[in-house]
Amino acid sequence: MNSITLKSRAKINLSIDVLGKRQDGYHLVEMIMQTIDLYDLIEINEKDNDQITIKSTSDEIPLDCNNLVYKAANLIKKTFNINKGVEIHIRKNIPVAAGMAGGSSNAAAVLVGLNKLWNLNLSNQQLEKIGLKLGADVPFCINGGAVLASGIGEELTPIKGLTKDVCILVCKPDLFVSTKEVYECIDSKDIDKRPNNKFLIECLKNEDTRQLAENMFNVLEGVTMDKHPVIQQIKDIMTNNRALGAMMSGSGPTVFGLYENREDAVKCKAILEKQFKQTFVVACEEKGVEVNG
Repeated sequence: MNSITLKSRAKINLSIDVLGKRQDGYHLVEMIMQTIDLYDLIEINEKDNDQITIKSTSDEIPLDCNNLVYKAANLIKKTFNINKGVEIHIRKNIPVAAGMAGGSSNAAAVLVGLNKLWNLNLSNQQLEKIGLKLGADVPFCINGGAVLASGIGEELTPIKGLTKDVCILVCKPDLFVSTKEVYECIDSKDIDKRPNNKFLIECLKNEDTRQLAENMFNVLEGVTMDKHPVIQQIKDIMTNNRALGAMMSGSGPTVFGLYENREDAVKCKAILEKQFKQTFVVACEEKGVEVNG
């Protein structure tokens, strides 16, 4: 095997709470994450030289050492003294800088792919430890599914996720949001409303999507929305068009709505698409990274 292609899936947050801040600047969080079936394709080809080369269908991402994909490949090479090179092609479908862990998911796919390509025989747990060096979302992106994430996002407790019959409408407005800047605006002492994660987990367990949708909450939403009122506009369009609930994912600016039936989601997608090109109807997904084919 000298090449491999993997699906690298996006996530949404069904809740985000910020509990405090560590001395190193990382925020302590408690959030529910869910993988969705919106994915990039990551093709890795082994090369005889010692170089890491990145190509992409998107002109919105760096193709040098600033890309997490490069950092993931370089970390594996250095950790295990591999003197082979790789060319990595990223076929982008996940919106960039969207609060959907697209970059982290791509990095996770490279870790999984090189583990197979180079017969490193690392367990997923070992890959998660390596992934944490790249970013707090990378460990989750390896396995995906639904989890309650705590710590800085690396302590993962698997939970029952959304059912496959729930339709998720995803809409990313054409603007860039800095995760770092959003978190810097949050002081956990000033938060007056927080998600009830125990209740949300119970809703998921009972497949009560309506209660879940009405009670999901993201403490970062107000910060991003103050700067970008279009987020509220998208939420309103979704809830006015039969979404059970709508919320911003991550630090934004992507908004998602939960729907009981696909027909309603598709109708709302047609409305949103007139203004926002990056709009998708997807289902949830139990897997994170998956070898394609």
